[in-house]
Amino acid sequence: MDEHGVKHYEMYGPLFFASVSAFNEKFDVQNDPDEVVIDFKESRVVDMSAIEALNKITGKYLKAGKKLHLKHLSPDCRQLLKNAEEIIDVNVMEDPTYKVAIDFQKST
Repeated sequence: MDEHGVKHYEMYGPLFFASVSAFNEKFDVQNDPDEVVIDFKESRVVDMSAIEALNKITGKYLKAGKKLHLKHLSPDCRQLLKNAEEIIDVNVMEDPTYKVAIDFQKST
């Protein structure tokens, strides 16, 4: 839980047909707060089973009147979800674009 009362689930490893059962067991829709974030920084959405699992969990939170956001999806995962938008409706959080500061030193 963060300071704003939002619960964050951090995913590790790929989400695909063999990991969907464990993924589904992680969530406590009834007892979670009104806003939940699934962080995919250390994970990837790999196949259609993963997309169906995301659609299912999104539906459960929606039915409970709660917001679910997906965060830190890689570009290829975003494309996979975009390609499946006919069958899935998820709220993907836009990740910030990070810039690198360069220290230029003047030569004398």
